Amino acid sequence: MLEVKRALEKFARNVVKVSRSNLTKGKKNFSKELYNSLGYDLRVHPKSFSLTFEMEEYGAYQDKGVRGVGGVRKMTSKFNRRNNKGKMWKQKGGNSPFSFKEGRKPSVKHFKDWSIAKGLSPYAVREAVYHQGIKPSLFFTKPFTKHFKHLPDGLVEAYGLTIENILTK
Repeated sequence: MLEVKRALEKFARNVVKVSRSNLTKGKKNFSKELYNSLGYDLRVHPKSFSLTFEMEEYGAYQDKGVRGVGGVRKMTSKFNRRNNKGKMWKQKGGNSPFSFKEGRKPSVKHFKDWSIAKGLSPYAVREAVYHQGIKPSLFFTKPFTKHFKHLPDGLVEAYGLTIENILTK
């Protein structure tokens, strides 16, 4: 069991380390809240183990993205209003399992500090995110998948581990 524990500890440490690095490189580390929340809990028993990765809830949205509601942008120039030509919002969420629902906008408080630091209106940022969504960063998924492949074959087979099985839980 000592070998199992060592292999899982190395795996978990590497996933957390690279995930943190990805947040910083991807400029998704404004408040460091998500970065600091990344961790894991490993429990090894004689015939089983449990490994749980921990992060702030919104980390899943940053990793997998969020589909926006779409729609047509409000027309701001006189020319566009006269000719009734509004542009469609560009979608960023891809095939994310998460999506914003029509009429249920995220709270402005989620964007306030970041948008003010960037010189933007929190309300404008909220509108853009609501309509466009959030692009998947895969800051966690990529290192998890990469380091999962390096787990010893005996460990993967003995416990019947698959990436699909683990990531859905």
